[in-house]
Amino acid sequence: MSALIQGLQFVFTPVNFLFLFIGTAGGIVVGAIPGLTGSVGIILLLPFLFYLQPAVALIMLAGMFCGAIYGGSISAILISTPGTPSAAATVLDGYPLAQKGEAGKAIGVATIASTCGGIISTLCLIFIAPQLARVALKFGPEEYFALMVFGLTVIASVSGASLVKGILSGLFGLSIAVIGIDPISGYDRFSFGIPNLMTGFPMLPVLIGLFAISQIFIELQKIGQPLTIYKQKIKGVLPTRKELKDLFKVIIPSSFLGTFIGIIPGTGGAIASFMAYNEARRFSRDKESFGEGNILGIAAPEAANNGTTGGAMVPLLSLGIPGDVVTSVMLGALMLVGLRPGPLMFKQNPEIINALFVGFMTAQFLILALGLLSVRVFPAILRVPSSILFPVILSLCFLGSFSLGNSVYDMFVALMFGIIGFFLRKYGFAMAPIILGIILGPLAEQNLGKALIISHGNWGTLFNSPIALFFYAISLASVSYSLMRMKRPNKQH
Repeated sequence: MSALIQGLQFVFTPVNFLFLFIGTAGGIVVGAIPGLTGSVGIILLLPFLFYLQPAVALIMLAGMFCGAIYGGSISAILISTPGTPSAAATVLDGYPLAQKGEAGKAIGVATIASTCGGIISTLCLIFIAPQLARVALKFGPEEYFALMVFGLTVIASVSGASLVKGILSGLFGLSIAVIGIDPISGYDRFSFGIPNLMTGFPMLPVLIGLFAISQIFIELQKIGQPLTIYKQKIKGVLPTRKELKDLFKVIIPSSFLGTFIGIIPGTGGAIASFMAYNEARRFSRDKESFGEGNILGIAAPEAANNGTTGGAMVPLLSLGIPGDVVTSVMLGALMLVGLRPGPLMFKQNPEIINALFVGFMTAQFLILALGLLSVRVFPAILRVPSSILFPVILSLCFLGSFSLGNSVYDMFVALMFGIIGFFLRKYGFAMAPIILGIILGPLAEQNLGKALIISHGNWGTLFNSPIALFFYAISLASVSYSLMRMKRPNKQH
């Protein structure tokens, strides 16, 4: 309790609370705009985070993460276009309810469900992550290498429609990671005599290019298409007492389902929201009303996808393994501001962890307040023409790339990876495997080197630890599951 009180004192310092508020409000706006996702929002924040304390940067990132997941429901309800992939299931009943003239109630239900899902997942994060970190503190190089191998198998789960393309994306990320100086031997690798390449590609411009600039190039292709204008008046935001009673029967189990799915690396909000929607429909007495504007069909996916936020942070904080695409980007962001997620973070930086826990919980109440108070402002967010919005964001991306090292080279790197990312996205290659390869590849290499040095070159040492064997086993299970999932569509054809 004393630790959490310290976290409260830190978060509710006026300046720190302001940064959390900006992160959460910015996340809602980013999530509400189709084409922008939580990962793009986090990347746009990165250049500014270098000037903040690590704890302040972390709570601002947490606010952006939670706000963006909720924000996706706004465009899903108002214009039948999910702002983020995790809001795809919300469209099924949210938009039909808006067409009936009850957009206010749809947004109100989404806001309440999102807040409850976030609160439950944050409580699970507070109680589960420290316990998992205590176990992970016993890890040596062999266990860490096995853990990184498991982390790299997550590539199979975040590969999108094609496992082969996902693996190729991961290999591309690993090939980027080996450029520069070998961490064990100190020899120069693949720099081709170019001094800038001796330290490898800077991570921030790579992240900005792959996630933000490539997405903007894709969105700029749509310029000239008619913009959906939303004219309906929003009224009647809060559900009735009877409706609330029915809602909580769906919200609570959906929140726990979302949290559990979020803890499993490589899943994410989209999977959780569709599973929760399916279960809510299955146990409903009025199955036929789903898809026609049933408020339970809004509450279930929104509670579940916001439940994944705290769940996805459990493996990220305690093991250093990202739970989904957004936490993959967040892992890179945390490393850039000087934080290395993992069990040692709980031991070395407990004050930062406590601030994060309180910040995460506070962000949920900010979502509730901002969602209910700003409901009439949301249609205005969706009226911003992409021909204005995306060039401005593109300029911010280049400014952010330059600001880190005051280097035009970094801007060139961001542009180069933006072009690469644009063509990879266009041909169906996922971006998350590339980031996992860039971040986890060097960590696996370092721990493999340490384990072999300690054992005098004995490769058998990698299989002597029961913990390492456990991670190898679940790595095989993860890959097997992905292969089975890839074969299922073929059977249907």
